[in-house]
Amino acid sequence: MNFLGNIIWLVFGGFLAAIGYIVGGFVLCITIIGIPWGLQCFKLAGVVLWPFGKSIVPKQGGEGCLPLLFNIIWLVCGGLYTAIVHLVFAAIFYITIIGIPFGRQHLKLMELSLLPFSRNVIG
Repeated sequence: MNFLGNIIWLVFGGFLAAIGYIVGGFVLCITIIGIPWGLQCFKLAGVVLWPFGKSIVPKQGGEGCLPLLFNIIWLVCGGLYTAIVHLVFAAIFYITIIGIPFGRQHLKLMELSLLPFSRNVIG
């Protein structure tokens, strides 16, 4: 079922969203300062490409001050906007019964796009 969900997701927008995250990651990696945020964009692109069957878990061992600072900068520079977009798409998908699995994936992506430095992807 995960395979079928991933194929449907990929055809109806997942591929384009992943391309957007990849392009953003490359743009951020052009500068040395933007590399940590670019790597998080690549992590998001991987989850956006195949979201079914993956889970988002908090990092073990505490967060620390550097990931906290990076998460704050991420939120201010576009992470909050990205999370709101995923929330809006989740609400749209939850309107229909067929769209509920896709809405759940958007909620998962919202959690990752809100604080990517303190989350790991399993699966």
